[in-house]
Amino acid sequence: MYNLFGNVTDLLIHHAERRPDHPALIDGKRVIDYRTLNSLVWRTATHLRSQGIKPGDIVGLAMGDTPDHMVGLLSILRCGGVLLPMDCRWTDAEKKNVASFFGATATLSDMGPIPGLRTLVVDGVWDAAVAGTKPDAKFPMDPDAPIWLSLSSGTTGIPKGPMLTHRQVALRFFCQSVTLGFCQNDTHLLATPLYFGGGRGFTMGHLFLGASVHFSPPPYQPIELVERAAKVRPHSLFLVPTLLRRLLDLPTPDGPLFPSLKVLISSGSILHGEERERVKRQLSPNFINLYSSTEGGSVTTLPPDAGPEKAGSVGRASFMNRFEVVDEHDTPVKTGEVGRIRQTAPWVPAGFYNNPEETKKYFKDGWYYPGDLGKVDGEGYLYIVGRAKDMIIRGGVNIYPAEIEDVLNRHAAVHDAAVVPWASREMGEEVAAFVVLHGKATEAELREHCRQHLAPYKVPRGVFFIDQLPKSNLGKVLKTALVERLPKMGA
Repeated sequence: MYNLFGNVTDLLIHHAERRPDHPALIDGKRVIDYRTLNSLVWRTATHLRSQGIKPGDIVGLAMGDTPDHMVGLLSILRCGGVLLPMDCRWTDAEKKNVASFFGATATLSDMGPIPGLRTLVVDGVWDAAVAGTKPDAKFPMDPDAPIWLSLSSGTTGIPKGPMLTHRQVALRFFCQSVTLGFCQNDTHLLATPLYFGGGRGFTMGHLFLGASVHFSPPPYQPIELVERAAKVRPHSLFLVPTLLRRLLDLPTPDGPLFPSLKVLISSGSILHGEERERVKRQLSPNFINLYSSTEGGSVTTLPPDAGPEKAGSVGRASFMNRFEVVDEHDTPVKTGEVGRIRQTAPWVPAGFYNNPEETKKYFKDGWYYPGDLGKVDGEGYLYIVGRAKDMIIRGGVNIYPAEIEDVLNRHAAVHDAAVVPWASREMGEEVAAFVVLHGKATEAELREHCRQHLAPYKVPRGVFFIDQLPKSNLGKVLKTALVERLPKMGA
């Protein structure tokens, strides 16, 4: 009897028995079927126990984007450990700081020992020890035991991390299947790092169902990803908006670049309405824009059949999720009014681990507040207006950068744009726009373009041309870095 709401790795045993020869992980010529994957995970989990890892211990994972990463991840969960994701590209000091803050018992690494940390090095010696280990048939089955720390992608300091349970993660996988249409016969192409929530979550979600995952992680050139997809013919692919925009710059053949996809998913930052229509034409007509967060999971989805008039929205509520737009008193606002977005779902955690101050800011009465501002139309479609911290207050009037960015991005010469507050002695804040061009345009032309579509007080006081916008690995614009580049008003 298999417990879907026990240890999530219990499903590997099920898949190993019902479809043992079905490919689970594929990396070039290396193919690991479910029989082999389950054996590897069971042996590795037993070996982890022999190294002193006990149920409830937090275990860091700093490994490259390979099948071995997934074996290590699943093995930590199988033996009852709590996964602490760590980007293998971090410096040793960053890894040590995060492991120390969250109290990691040990860290798995395939890049050698990490100074100052108890490191379990995954190398030839490790592999030999695992191969000689007899699997232990017993492992924890409590569905409400912690499974991993869902770290945010913070750019400074220690990332925030709520501790999720096996039950909550399993429910997120059910949401994926219902909302995005994943099934056991699918092939997923992994094209983002496993450290990040999307890469890890969609890979795990497919393994949960017994599907196959092909590895094609970065770095790569856009054309290389297209060529890889042509060989693999995947059913699903997740890409952040930055990668989508690079793919849109490629020459367009007679049909879409990814004809095999039954779903192309994007999340991580705002995708403007005109860009969505281009993605559907040039990349895949089966494009879903997913509004979600590492901490809170899926909030809304905008399916392919939503008309172009909804292109600027992020869709309606995802399966089992409920959201509201509320004022400063947590009272829902009227249709069309701007307020703070909050969500509640059975997979939303109670707060951030070891961080009560941040928990008070983002979690309240069973609701999670992701920090975004939005509005809802009469049909229940959610529109992201911007981050609460990015809102510009000019002379006491609230201005939402996303609205101005959308107008700028509709100009034929604009490739990308970001709007930030510009400190002003007279108005408190003015509007500044940073623009990346792929054609010719002057500051005066772009300001006039904005004037034709926006109220006068929303027109940027200054437009600054830049070769590329500073972005995180998830494609989010680092607006603080842009604000730091602004000259003093009047200079």
